[in-house]
Amino acid sequence: MHHWDKRTVLVLAPDTTYPRHSEGAFIRLKDGGILFAYSRFYSGWYDDSACDLVAMRSADEGETWGAPQVLLRAQEHDAHNVMSISFLRMQNGDLGLFYLVKTNAWTYQTWLARSKDEGRSFYRRHMCTRHEGDGVFVMNNDRVVRLSCGRIVLPLAYHRVIRLPENGRHYDYRAITCFLYSDDDGETFAESHDTLALNIPASRSGLQEPGVTELQNGVLWAYMRTDMLAQYESFSMDRGDTWTAVQPSRFSSPCSPFQVKRDPGTGWLYALHNPIPNYVGRSILPETGGRTPLMLSVSRDDGRTWQDGLLEDDPMRGYCYPAVFFTKDHAMLISYCSGAAEQLSCLAETTLIKVPLQQFII
Repeated sequence: MHHWDKRTVLVLAPDTTYPRHSEGAFIRLKDGGILFAYSRFYSGWYDDSACDLVAMRSADEGETWGAPQVLLRAQEHDAHNVMSISFLRMQNGDLGLFYLVKTNAWTYQTWLARSKDEGRSFYRRHMCTRHEGDGVFVMNNDRVVRLSCGRIVLPLAYHRVIRLPENGRHYDYRAITCFLYSDDDGETFAESHDTLALNIPASRSGLQEPGVTELQNGVLWAYMRTDMLAQYESFSMDRGDTWTAVQPSRFSSPCSPFQVKRDPGTGWLYALHNPIPNYVGRSILPETGGRTPLMLSVSRDDGRTWQDGLLEDDPMRGYCYPAVFFTKDHAMLISYCSGAAEQLSCLAETTLIKVPLQQFII
């Protein structure tokens, strides 16, 4: 298998103070620099461990980075955890920061914070999801999209929380995919008419961690991780209000997130994914979840055909939760979790690489 050329520019390794760095996103700043923000955990590496949002800045297209500074603390929401960042430039020029607030183990909501000073402070924050009571809404990092018509779309996985006797609760790992959208630049959000479910009794994942890409003909392509050996997909012809029945995509996969980004220069699509499913008999390390190798696929015809190549293939590491940013010096900045088995989790470490775009021209 062909390996794409790449160069590592930063490694955020875990230590005793911060045992996990994960799930980042990029945005271009008004001064020409780049802001990279991520989830920094400080009481453990588990998803529900205490976590704040931090950011660092680059003035040289991602070659070097300043020291991390806190963007938002969980205590500002009276929560134990804030994580999973997406950035969006708002129509009034604000920097928009979307993130997950975990009030407790049974209540996750998505929020939008707005900044007029490029992330140094946030003058307004409000909840995008409006679910009352128990319920877990999960939106991955680097997932928010603005359509060509201006609509903002948030792809979400909803996990039911079931009340049990004596104040007990059951968390349903079988996710339902739903979509929020805003036609007023994030002031208000509504839920799409359709939700998506995986009606396969053998599945214990359902449709988790969805993402959305707008194709050149205006159709929306949604993709979700599953435990059914592939990424599943659905399409919307009406800007995300209704969706086709889900089906397996061409992308074989473990239960690991899938990411697609469009190069604004060429219009080509780039997909980041783990191509080997956790089939019966596959030997995997529990710490990596089978999330190796990391493949980068390019489509020059809007997703009809793909050329595949590898970015990482260390069997002792797991690679997941990528974010992608296209730089002015004709490269992709890509961040992804890259933890090793000895670090206890593939989520513990984050790597940033630069991938030259010239190599994809044929």
